[in-house]
Amino acid sequence: MNEMSPRALNRAALARQLLLRRAEMTAFEAVEHLAGLQAQSPIAPYFGLWSRLERFRHEELSSLLLERKVVRIALMRATLHLVSASDGLGLRAPLRPIMEQSLKGAFGKRLAGVDLDALAAAGRSMLEAEPLTWSELGARLGARWPDRDPNALAAAVRNRVPLVQPPPRGLWGESGLATHTPAEAWLSGVVPAELTPELTPEGIILRYLAAFGPATAQDVQAWSGLTRLNEVLERLRPKLATFRDGAGRELFDLPDAPRPEDEVDAPVRYLGEFDNMLLSYADRSRIVGESARGRVMTKNGIVRAAVLVDGFVAGIWRIERERRKARLLVEPFRELSAKERNALAEEGERLLAFAAAEAEGREVDFAQLPT
Repeated sequence: MNEMSPRALNRAALARQLLLRRAEMTAFEAVEHLAGLQAQSPIAPYFGLWSRLERFRHEELSSLLLERKVVRIALMRATLHLVSASDGLGLRAPLRPIMEQSLKGAFGKRLAGVDLDALAAAGRSMLEAEPLTWSELGARLGARWPDRDPNALAAAVRNRVPLVQPPPRGLWGESGLATHTPAEAWLSGVVPAELTPELTPEGIILRYLAAFGPATAQDVQAWSGLTRLNEVLERLRPKLATFRDGAGRELFDLPDAPRPEDEVDAPVRYLGEFDNMLLSYADRSRIVGESARGRVMTKNGIVRAAVLVDGFVAGIWRIERERRKARLLVEPFRELSAKERNALAEEGERLLAFAAAEAEGREVDFAQLPT
């Protein structure tokens, strides 16, 4: 069984994630290929697609949301993702155990004794009548369950009923509170039910490997939240290629998926907040080193926008706005060579043109390394 070095795993992951070279795909095709994009930040998917696609425009993704071809819905790891409409329906049912476990862990004591089926039915009815914010939903449910925490009641509906966040939430340049409505109602007539069969555990693993492989069973679990995946991988084994990493762990992959050579050059890239590239492996060393991890992933669950240099996280970035000016500030984690700095500056100028086209002045700046 061939061994794959950390650098080989990095290049394979970059290729699957469309970060080794920008793809000639539509935004819809990319969302499906990537098995969704993390979407806690409403605009993060725009940066995710910009960094991965040739000629991506904000309007393309905004139109997909307005046309209900993509949706924002809680899925993998019980977190908010932007996925195709069919994935929103097809993935939610097999991931229900994760949603149930998340609810039990966070609100189990506060919901003890509540008929959760009746609560879910009441919440679904309220949200079918009109989209509501969590606080609005909690207040209405609290009128029926006055002795319960409204936040816990709303959370129970979120975790037991597939809910989407309809626009204007998630539209570029728009603002507004996040409201929620049942996915089936939102997508009624848009995606025929017969065209969205539930994905099986085998199907979920194959989708993951296409977007993130090669990977261990623990990697798939870290991305999906599903457990007992070794059994599923054993059933798939005859169809998969297998490798070992430097620690001797078995890696599974699609036989014909791209696995570039170690020495392939990787261009600099700007990843948005919560990018799935940083969140979808149990062993994240293929993309972010131990020393950098704590600076990108905070203790309170924030995953900062990161820069990749030679394929690995080398810093974080943010855009600062003042009046009609926009400044992209890069905070490197190590000394950058002149070539790396120039590449980041050039790519940063393109990023500013995308993100702050209306600004009269745009500049890329680099923070000083701590002394």
